[in-house]
Amino acid sequence: MSVGQQNKDQAKPSGMSADDWDALRTDVGGIADAAVSQGRHFIDAAKEQATDYAGKRKADVAQSVADLATSLRSSTSSFDERPNIQAVVDSAAEGLEQLADSIRERTFSEIFSDVEAVVRRRPMAFGIASLAVGFVAARFIKSTSEDLRDEQDDLEALRPRRTVPARPRA
Repeated sequence: MSVGQQNKDQAKPSGMSADDWDALRTDVGGIADAAVSQGRHFIDAAKEQATDYAGKRKADVAQSVADLATSLRSSTSSFDERPNIQAVVDSAAEGLEQLADSIRERTFSEIFSDVEAVVRRRPMAFGIASLAVGFVAARFIKSTSEDLRDEQDDLEALRPRRTVPARPRA
């Protein structure tokens, strides 16, 4: 008797016939196949939803970048007497417009692949850029919260205080 046959016979509970055992194994195998199929369907549906959501958000991001480029370009009117600064700002605005067009035209997976490739080629630059962005974001959040706190203090100072008259003692 082979080792596999011994294990097969030992795994079968006593009192079960070989036909019952085979039927049980077939049923369990069918249930497992159905579970795997449902799992794959669930994963495919989740991927599709994530891709659709990313596509919708991609359009919003592209529009935001284009709006930033427009704002930057309109701010160059104050640099009429300084053509060097105006040229730099116009160049940055043009780069932002190209970025917005690229975001609109490419799929999310293409953009992700390009970002991943840049990070792999230059991890130190990515790390430094991440630190810089984090620093700027922290400063922005801090200044915004201080501004909100100052506004709230100013509003409270302008609000008339209601005094409660003292009760006469009996």
